[in-house]
Amino acid sequence: MSAPPQPKSCCTPPRNAGAGSVQAVARASAAQVQALRNDAAPIPGGRALVGTRAPQIPNDGESPVRQVRVAPFRMGRTAVTNAAFKDFVDATGYITEAETFGWSFVFWAQVPKAVGPTQGIVDVEWWRRVDGANWRDINGPETMTKAWHPDHPVVQVSWHDAQAYAAWAGGRLPTETEWEHAARGGLGDVRFPWGDAEPNDTDHTPCNIWQGHFPETNTAQDGYVTTAPATSFAANGYGLYNLVGNVWEWTADPFRIASLKKEVKARVAGMKGYKLSKGGSFLCHKSYCYRYRIAARSGTSPDSATTHQGFRVVWPEDAPRR
Repeated sequence: MSAPPQPKSCCTPPRNAGAGSVQAVARASAAQVQALRNDAAPIPGGRALVGTRAPQIPNDGESPVRQVRVAPFRMGRTAVTNAAFKDFVDATGYITEAETFGWSFVFWAQVPKAVGPTQGIVDVEWWRRVDGANWRDINGPETMTKAWHPDHPVVQVSWHDAQAYAAWAGGRLPTETEWEHAARGGLGDVRFPWGDAEPNDTDHTPCNIWQGHFPETNTAQDGYVTTAPATSFAANGYGLYNLVGNVWEWTADPFRIASLKKEVKARVAGMKGYKLSKGGSFLCHKSYCYRYRIAARSGTSPDSATTHQGFRVVWPEDAPRR
């Protein structure tokens, strides 16, 4: 398969397969919920910063910077892993939307030759529709043995799937305010969870993003071509791993942009019902998709799933009632 043309973004394409819904699942036992919550990092409340004074993609609604009061909460130290999601599926029998639809999106370079010809997505040909791709067989049928790792973030999960897991775990998806507040790790108005030092393709690789020329060549200078283990790289000041890079993370919020620009209004009008994702992924690079910054934002249809979309869970700081 030849490489697709140079893109403008690596973000998740819309599935547009119809309205999905969150499957009702039984909640995990009180002991399981308590254990999951106890493993999460405590995030202090107070005045949270959201947005930035220096937007890099203004039409995504990255500015202005504002202060929002937030209550203390707990957040998963990592994105939900394959092993954790398997525990959920084993306990509930949950079937993901990708499994229900029978196909999902796979980045062109991850599609095995054995899969054969695949259909590209208009204007984002690097994303391929692959029958049989799901959270187990990430890149298509019979790819679990090579592509699925228990300590990597679960991918190929839709917003509805993430909601179902969070409900089972006794938590929920974070808001944008909570996500940004947690990602800053107590550092204030910084661009990245570690500060303002810019990642590059040579000697500073603090997160899992693309190095090289997208989409043809990834040098993997950071050590990873696709996802990295969930606890890779250094944790931020609150003990959270991989808040930028590795996988996009679903939030609870709808994707909205307050703008007077006609082109932005038209774009948002075509994204009705989309959900907000944060953090970027292993496919991001500054040259075309500079969205691995704390203030960066992306909107995705809630039934979409890809090889670079995951999530993490938050819980209230106070202990859950029994």
